[in-house]
Amino acid sequence: MPSKHIVKSFDDELNKLDNAIAKMGGLAEHQLAEAIEALVHRDIEKAAMVTAADKFIDQLESEIDHDAVTLLARRQPMAADLRSVIAALKASGIIERIGDYAKNMAKRTIALAEVPPMPPTASVARLGRLTQQMFKDVLDAYSERDSEKADLVRARDQEVDALYMSVFRELLTYMMEDPRNITPCTHLLFVAKNIERIGDHATNIAEHIHYVVCGEMPTDERRKGDNSSFAVIEPKDR
Repeated sequence: MPSKHIVKSFDDELNKLDNAIAKMGGLAEHQLAEAIEALVHRDIEKAAMVTAADKFIDQLESEIDHDAVTLLARRQPMAADLRSVIAALKASGIIERIGDYAKNMAKRTIALAEVPPMPPTASVARLGRLTQQMFKDVLDAYSERDSEKADLVRARDQEVDALYMSVFRELLTYMMEDPRNITPCTHLLFVAKNIERIGDHATNIAEHIHYVVCGEMPTDERRKGDNSSFAVIEPKDR
């Protein structure tokens, strides 16, 4: 945890920034969970609520940006304090993007509710829950300034990528088997990609936590398991 300063108001401002990130992250995590549930249950009302609530995440990002810039100008922090403020600025932008992805998932859910259910939805939801847990863990790591927990989150990005590739192939197979599946599977492909990107963003937050605690970004190259750009799906024998 950050050390105490002689000027208590400085600590209060840093704590306020951390609390705002926790609040914003918790809201985005809730939105992601609701978007996944809406997808699974084809709940258009819940999906509409997720879409409408995105504005609150945007508002929090603006407040955090304002407070962080003000703190930089007034306090001119150094060393770990400076890294903490920079990480808060970075994290707020990342969390805002995660909120956008949850909103986009909800919009796709509204479209999917108009077509027959597709079995691959369960696989997409499994990917979503894995990423949701990853996001929750990185928020905990941020709050606790736990670089080891953050590094574990970073390592799990490859697991998300591998599951995404499995979902990607499953959806393409359904599209090749029956042209009527193309529209719903395309929506699910976009949802799955949004979820995979959320995993990437959670990993980015983990890297900033490492930076705050250790004074430098991770030096090892992040391993990626997403080869969807090169995937070739062979049609099944009929």
